Amino acid sequence: MTLKDRLRAPLTPRALLPSLGAAGSIAAGVLLMTLQTTSAQAAGQYYNCANPTGCKLVSSKYFTSSHTDTKYPVVMAHGLGGWTKLFGVLDYFYGIPETLMAGGSEVYSTKTSAVNNSEVRGEQLLQQIKTITAISGKPKVNLFGHSMGGIDIRYVAGVAPNYVASVTAVSSPEQGSKMADWVIKQVVEGSANSGYAEGEFNVGSQIALGFFKFVGGFMDVGSGISFKEIQEQDGWEAVTALSTASSAKFNAKFPAAMPSSYCGQPTNTEVNGIKYYSFSGIGQVTNGLDPSDYLLALTGTTFDGESNDGLVSACSSRLGYVIRDDYKMNHLDSSNQVLGLTAWGQPSPKTLYRDQVNRLKKANL
Repeated sequence: MTLKDRLRAPLTPRALLPSLGAAGSIAAGVLLMTLQTTSAQAAGQYYNCANPTGCKLVSSKYFTSSHTDTKYPVVMAHGLGGWTKLFGVLDYFYGIPETLMAGGSEVYSTKTSAVNNSEVRGEQLLQQIKTITAISGKPKVNLFGHSMGGIDIRYVAGVAPNYVASVTAVSSPEQGSKMADWVIKQVVEGSANSGYAEGEFNVGSQIALGFFKFVGGFMDVGSGISFKEIQEQDGWEAVTALSTASSAKFNAKFPAAMPSSYCGQPTNTEVNGIKYYSFSGIGQVTNGLDPSDYLLALTGTTFDGESNDGLVSACSSRLGYVIRDDYKMNHLDSSNQVLGLTAWGQPSPKTLYRDQVNRLKKANL
């Protein structure tokens, strides 16, 4: 181990032994054996993998429970316009990595292009997963993807199944989003031509797509990526990838654990040795104090009365073993945004993730 690796390594009782002397080593050894014989022996870590060249340890917690101490690390993938830990303060999965870490999980938060299609983002995610397996020493990972991230992780499972133990899609538009269809309709019909080349759009549409690119770059920088390393952003690719037409093409290439019809239930929950799961919610205004709820109430009108969370319908969210698709939570609630302002009197999103990771633990994953 290099000096740099030693400095970055978590401080554990075992790591302390060489520096304590004989008496100290005996005492530390007794402490270590005590820890190994208690139920509170798991050590949870939380890493931010926004840096293209590696992952940074954010925090580590010892003397915790082992409720979410899985065999393989938990890897979290953000959705469209997402980030990891924004300016070192705000988690995309607000409070969820810390909750899992407290139960013994080794959690890695990943960063792909905030604005692009799932094949581009999926390739970026795969490279980070290879880094994560090297850091953790574990050959596989448990993938969690929120929204578009739930499609990105399916791409990774499809092209590199040897790296994946499980896939959990959270409020993910696996069969596309009618909101994306509506946006495409507005952009195309508002342009001089009906073509799909970005150069054919009118000025207003080009400004809107340019704004998508700006948001993507901002989220990269906010996640700790330098200006020189900002990843490729493409607003039009991102929106079209989430349409029902493009999703059908993607699903033809990566059909694992998908239902055979739009509102059907998946028949396969395990493919190529990978277990697939999903959960999602319905409703838009779930907490009157959250201003984003009212925007989701507006976007939810594009679904023509179909049950949805403001951006994704319940039918489109189904993949593998459907835990539930009717939790009282909107699209942002399902990653515990904004600042944990979710529905009163309902299960906390942090609890849902914790229960799912415990489910993976029981499955020896």
